[in-house]
Amino acid sequence: MAQISSNNGFKQCSSSHVEPTKTKDVDKEEALQMEAEALAKLQKDKQVTENQRGFESSSSTRQKAQVYNKQDYDLMVFPESDTQKRAVDIDVEKLTQAELEKLLLDDSFETRKTPVLPVTPVLSPSFSAQLYLRPTIQRGQWPTGLSGPSTYTLPSICQSTYSSKQSAFQNGFNPRMPSFPSTEPIYLSLPRQSPYFSYPLTPGTPFHPPGSLPIYRPVISPDMAKLFDKIASTSEFLKNGKARTDLEITNSKATISNLQVSPKSEDISKFDWLDLDPLSKPKVDNVEALGHEEETNVPGLLAEDPWDAVLLEERSPASCHLERKVNGKSLSGTMVTRSQSLNIRTTQLIKVQGQISQKDPKGTSSLPIGSSLLQEIEVQNEEVAAFCQSITKLKTNFPYTNHRTNPGYLLSPVTVQRNVCGENASVKVSIEIEGFQLPVTFTCDVSSTVDIIIMQALCWVHDDLNQVDVGSYVLKVCGQEEVLQNNHCLGSHEYIQNCRKWDTEIKLQLLTFSAMCQNLSRTAEDDETPVDLNKHLHQVEKPYKEVTARHPVEELLDSYHNQVELALRIENQHRAVDQVIKAARKICSALDGVETVAITESVKKLKRAVNLPRSKSADVTLLSGKEDNNKSSSRGSLNPENPVQVSLDQLTAAIYDLLRLHGNSGRSPADCTQSNRNIKEAWTTMEQLQFTVFAAHGISSNWVSNYEKYYLICSLSHNGKDLFKPIQSKKVGTYKNFFYLIKWDELIIFPIQISQLPLESLLHLTLFGILNQSSGSSPDSNKQRKGPEALGKVSLPLFDFKRFLTCGTKLLYLWTSSHANPVPGTVPKKGCMMERIVLQVDFPSPTFDIIYTTPQVDRSIVQQHDLETLENDIKEKLLDILHKDSSLGLSKEDKAFLWEKRYYCLKYPNCLPKVLASAPNWKWVNLAKTYSLLQQWPPLQPLTALELLDSKFADQEVRSQAVTWIEAISDDELTDLLPQFVQALKYEIYLNSSLVRFLLSRALGNIQIAHNLYWLLKDALHDAQFGARYEQVLGALLSVGGKGLREELLKQTKLVQLLGGVAEKVRQASGSSRQVVLQRSMERVQSFFLRNKCRLPLNPSLVAKELNIKSCSFFSSNAVPLRVTMVNADPMGEEINVMFKVGEDLRQDMLALQMIKIMDKIWLKEGLDLRMVIFKCLSTGRDRGMVELVPASDTLRKIQVEYGVTGSFKDKPLAEWLRKYNPSEEEYEKASENFIYSCAGCCVATYVLGICDRHNDNIMLRSTGHMFHIDFGKFLGHAQMFGSFKRDRAPFVLTSDMAYVINGGEKPTIRFQLFVDLCCQAYNLIRKRTNLFLNLLSLMIPSGLPELTSIQDLKYVRDALQPQTTDAEATIFFTRLIESSLGSIATKFNFFIHNLAQLRFSGIPSNDEPILSFSPKTYSFRQDGRIKEVSVFTYHKKYNPDKHYIYVVRILREGQLEPSFVFRTFDEFQELHNKLSIIFPLWKLPGFPNKMVLGRTHIKDVAAKRKIELNSYLQSLMSASTDVAECDLVCTFFHPLLRDEKAEGIARSADAGPFSPTPGQIGGAVKLSVSYRNGTLFIMVMHIKDLVTEDGADPNPYVKTYLLPDTHKTSKRKTKISRKTRNPTFNEMLVYSGYSKETLRQRKLQLSVLSAESLRENFFLGGITLPLKDFNLSKETVKWYQLTAATYL
Repeated sequence: MAQISSNNGFKQCSSSHVEPTKTKDVDKEEALQMEAEALAKLQKDKQVTENQRGFESSSSTRQKAQVYNKQDYDLMVFPESDTQKRAVDIDVEKLTQAELEKLLLDDSFETRKTPVLPVTPVLSPSFSAQLYLRPTIQRGQWPTGLSGPSTYTLPSICQSTYSSKQSAFQNGFNPRMPSFPSTEPIYLSLPRQSPYFSYPLTPGTPFHPPGSLPIYRPVISPDMAKLFDKIASTSEFLKNGKARTDLEITNSKATISNLQVSPKSEDISKFDWLDLDPLSKPKVDNVEALGHEEETNVPGLLAEDPWDAVLLEERSPASCHLERKVNGKSLSGTMVTRSQSLNIRTTQLIKVQGQISQKDPKGTSSLPIGSSLLQEIEVQNEEVAAFCQSITKLKTNFPYTNHRTNPGYLLSPVTVQRNVCGENASVKVSIEIEGFQLPVTFTCDVSSTVDIIIMQALCWVHDDLNQVDVGSYVLKVCGQEEVLQNNHCLGSHEYIQNCRKWDTEIKLQLLTFSAMCQNLSRTAEDDETPVDLNKHLHQVEKPYKEVTARHPVEELLDSYHNQVELALRIENQHRAVDQVIKAARKICSALDGVETVAITESVKKLKRAVNLPRSKSADVTLLSGKEDNNKSSSRGSLNPENPVQVSLDQLTAAIYDLLRLHGNSGRSPADCTQSNRNIKEAWTTMEQLQFTVFAAHGISSNWVSNYEKYYLICSLSHNGKDLFKPIQSKKVGTYKNFFYLIKWDELIIFPIQISQLPLESLLHLTLFGILNQSSGSSPDSNKQRKGPEALGKVSLPLFDFKRFLTCGTKLLYLWTSSHANPVPGTVPKKGCMMERIVLQVDFPSPTFDIIYTTPQVDRSIVQQHDLETLENDIKEKLLDILHKDSSLGLSKEDKAFLWEKRYYCLKYPNCLPKVLASAPNWKWVNLAKTYSLLQQWPPLQPLTALELLDSKFADQEVRSQAVTWIEAISDDELTDLLPQFVQALKYEIYLNSSLVRFLLSRALGNIQIAHNLYWLLKDALHDAQFGARYEQVLGALLSVGGKGLREELLKQTKLVQLLGGVAEKVRQASGSSRQVVLQRSMERVQSFFLRNKCRLPLNPSLVAKELNIKSCSFFSSNAVPLRVTMVNADPMGEEINVMFKVGEDLRQDMLALQMIKIMDKIWLKEGLDLRMVIFKCLSTGRDRGMVELVPASDTLRKIQVEYGVTGSFKDKPLAEWLRKYNPSEEEYEKASENFIYSCAGCCVATYVLGICDRHNDNIMLRSTGHMFHIDFGKFLGHAQMFGSFKRDRAPFVLTSDMAYVINGGEKPTIRFQLFVDLCCQAYNLIRKRTNLFLNLLSLMIPSGLPELTSIQDLKYVRDALQPQTTDAEATIFFTRLIESSLGSIATKFNFFIHNLAQLRFSGIPSNDEPILSFSPKTYSFRQDGRIKEVSVFTYHKKYNPDKHYIYVVRILREGQLEPSFVFRTFDEFQELHNKLSIIFPLWKLPGFPNKMVLGRTHIKDVAAKRKIELNSYLQSLMSASTDVAECDLVCTFFHPLLRDEKAEGIARSADAGPFSPTPGQIGGAVKLSVSYRNGTLFIMVMHIKDLVTEDGADPNPYVKTYLLPDTHKTSKRKTKISRKTRNPTFNEMLVYSGYSKETLRQRKLQLSVLSAESLRENFFLGGITLPLKDFNLSKETVKWYQLTAATYL
């Protein structure tokens, strides 16, 4: 294949052109033979051509000749003109429809005629020669409209002499073109634009050469006119619709000229359709070809010429053959295969950091240096430029000299904690001081400030502290690169709190500022470096497919001009024109595959022009245009013109049109138009919103084969809600020009006036694809999906950042993955690279600019109404609404009422989000009222204002005010909430927003925030819809953060990439070879550490210097995560252990751990230290991340299986494990206390967040007694299923072995009451912050987490928190949850099943430990014999230990004459059924009787009923499948036990009558909560402790109350009975309704505690009588009362 190698190092390859109208089929061999003959002829012709060129003998022309001589031309076939027909020779009336359409499809038809140029001004002959033969546009400099942030004007293009000597620089730049007198060179590169940023085609400065620009006008005869009318009626024309012509583009878009077009040109617009727009040609299915993306990724790969009928077989640089064919045939049906050989240049030009970098022979990268070499910079759109300017101004507030905001090291986080131990709690501190061999150790108060501790330490060094600047010293944490904050108290630092939690030594180091490592601080050079969003993004791993073979546009344009120059010079123009078209194609490819209609038409007309006979070219005439509006010119005379040159002029103008379209990025209309344009305010504009969806460019070949049709859903939204019903476009297929594209060309009209549009209105375009059912290669074809797939979504603000209404043509970037995302806004599937296509949308370009003006607010008017002036019922209704937890539950009526009474709410600042959410609309006419309210509103707390950043509030004023209030938040609080702030960026309409500036300013002042923000933004790049926006913010962060921070983040990124590669290899290796693969792969990571130390992405204060490879291992779970052990760079620090995981999305774990950490901080602020274990987790990329390992901890499964596979059914394993690590009684008591507190916190946190899939392998216990949960893959109530069985049946995990540790034994103690109180207190504290948690989770909805996709997912949390209940009611509620969880056998079953799964246990062993709680062993029918008959024979009443009924089961086995009898309780039957459900989840088991008891007096009736039900159950069970009926579990149930042999035939002795103890010692106390509201007295019986009985046995206590006097005992209330305990917990509410306060003051509350006995009368344990007049019923009273021997009713 021929190749033209230019001096810039790039190549332009020609392609074949075979006449598509041939009818004879040519097979492959014949085609190859033809090609060989043609190539031989070309070699012969080349020598002749060289002799005829006659170039001048200058150095530049010699150089050009050398390049030209290297060309090898491919086979080119051009039609001759002798078979062409002229329109005037055709009898229109005799033509049939079919004949006419066939004629129209003939490319040779009427090619003698001059191509029509109704729009684009064609340059005059002198100007054409000047532009192409002597180019005047310097490389990289474009006409106006392609400029960057500054506004450039294009001077007149003047005559210039071409340089007599030309030379090429090493980087390929050839300075042939003199520059414009511009202040600085401007280049064009290809920024990855945000979906929000688009490119309007707006009128720029007119493109005027000296003199007038005439326009070609075709001569139309009457016969031609008749033919055109005939054409317009053909089916092809009607089917495709009138094509968009150049003229129509002029009317809808601004062009490069302001010349007026004659109205006559509209009459001839149909002539353009003669070529049949290739967009209208049928779609080509199943193209086995390299798509646009693949082509651009391979520099040397040839691009297909879309007008070629012959399909090419291309050869890669490695000389491997690639076939390109369409269903095995060429487009014309000709079977032709061609071979091509490419000679690839070894020189590579690589774009790095927006500059041109070239590798020298040694392989090192160097940048061009010096004024002679021009660096390529991006032409930024104006919004980006304004943003950069804003960030530059922001940087000035954080100079590198300010030590407070630029310390260069990390500050230890601080958490405000109310010290429960009192202000005088003391700790022992050990401080390392330089010059001292041993550390200085002393005791100090935790309330002491760090400054005081420093002074105490300095006393050991200096005698006179007056000579010392105490403020220049810091206390560094040993083992970490972080320092304590001098102005905070010692105990508020998280490091100190963790040391106290783990009971470890507090180790600090006294250093001066200068001795601290400050390698992360910014320097003077950093402050002087301008802000560049793209300069440092090369270090960030992109989640999308990058086009690596894009040539700089100026290189491609230079190549294009070279080809145009050749085409005009040489005699044989056919091959040169082909090269021109290929050069134009490469320019389009570099500009994201966008090809305008003007380019398409120009290329077709150029091809037709080159086929015109030379002898007849003089017939083509040039007509000058009419006078221009701005400049008068005389009508030109008729001049002969070369039709090829005319077509080339038109193509060049079309290319510059496209360049201008890209260059005018985001310009507002006022900046791109003339100064005399009128401006109209949006609120006065009555026109409806309309735009034209033209096409989607850059469609991949995968889509062509997978999808049959495409359509767009156009929606208009504000505040996250649609303003109008979405509109669907028509369904169309793909078409082929240079590249594949989808063409709609459809006008979309929203029936809403522009005056009604809010400023922040967003236009959403969602692309859907309809699967090609006949295609077997469709993605997920095995699913047989027939519905449309959402392929991607893009959003565009209708008003730009300067508040001008969008106008002109927009190019919108729509990101998608190769396998489409079903949910727009979510991340791509694993392993899919994101790709982007370009949507071309044309907005109207009116003669005036429409601007959105902010309504003026009269700040002197202050409206505030007193709530007390309202009527009581209205006031109560308003207060009820204000006290609701959030705006989610407000009805339309509530919102209307709240908005009407909004000025009564100013004394309740926290209700502002509710009030604003109740605003009827955000139209311009109502904004003044809203803004007036906003300016009067009292400041909100930062966490409350966070809600105003949600999607419900898009208004810029509201969001800006919210950020102003949020600025009061501390750095440490902001660090905790950063994930929500990063997600809130999705709701910012414009890049330069208050929120972005706020985050960047905090990142400038705090390294921890900058570090966390980097990883969050990097992870968010995978978002298909918002990834480009995040990339811009990330670029700004890297630009302002300083060189030191950038280098550190680059090292961390490299470390994560290396660990990810190791984890993938280990995961894919077989089990036996994994350790070998791990050790070998870790050597590469070790070599990384040999070159540099690295901070940990999890925690930047931890610095590692090398790996401890021998300690590295992997875990045996499904994801096979790595255990990475690193050596701490600080010699006083411990080893660093982390887990690195691939194959699992850790973002949900991050969110769950974040919520638990926030809960813990809320508890600590209220003085409740639940000793929670908070470990760090970080998602470092898609499906990979790093997790902190908690030392000295084991899973419950590992602890339990030490006691056998059924260890989960035993009560002592956890207690004995803790005893092993805490041998002394004091240590064990401390560990038990840690367990009680941490278990309470875990119960509340896991319940509130709905954390499911809780088994004993994701609950861990530290040797210090701290319990914590790991692995949060299921939350918000999305339970793990086991077949049809819901594994998480209990509200949370609280098993009997945990209760054993809590109680200190088997019996309930007062310690369990402490546990219950801790749970209820923690629960109520979280309930008070319900709105905070709902807001935090709501902001995470767009993050793409699979179990948090909509507001509906928040319903679980809201229901779990019971926000509308009182604290007392919530306490009762959670106490019942504790009882339910503790009594749930399902949790133990779940643990048991998990033990079996983890131990690869198959089946139930026959001689293992019991699988039924009442059976000592497991039995099988092989031992006992098969059962022939079984039935429930009768039932007996039992009194030991409690009164109950036991059922007698009659069993007859094979081979036995006499039946046997076993005795089973109803609970034992239920245990059998539950375990059968677990072992056989897929079997349909018989239904089990209900356990509900009807009452104490009807217990015998219940037993009789159950006998029948149980008998029916057994009959159904034994008639079931033998797998069930004869399993070991059923056999064990029916196996006779020792009790069965003793009980058979024995009746209860009649003389065991009831008796009552004699009155004796009374003891104990009861805890009550007494409150009164709404005419109701609430008595909550909470706990009783230290009860005393006469016989020393544990009683069955319950509480009974009366309101005295009560002669008829109508006020009797009772609690439930608590079994066998001296320390019962009730938390039950006894309610007395209908009593006024005056009545209650005359009553006494009598409370009695009794023990319920089954064999004797209930006996009295103690009581108390409380006069209610002694209580303040206006508030709740909670108190312990001592029990006495008072009389009772």
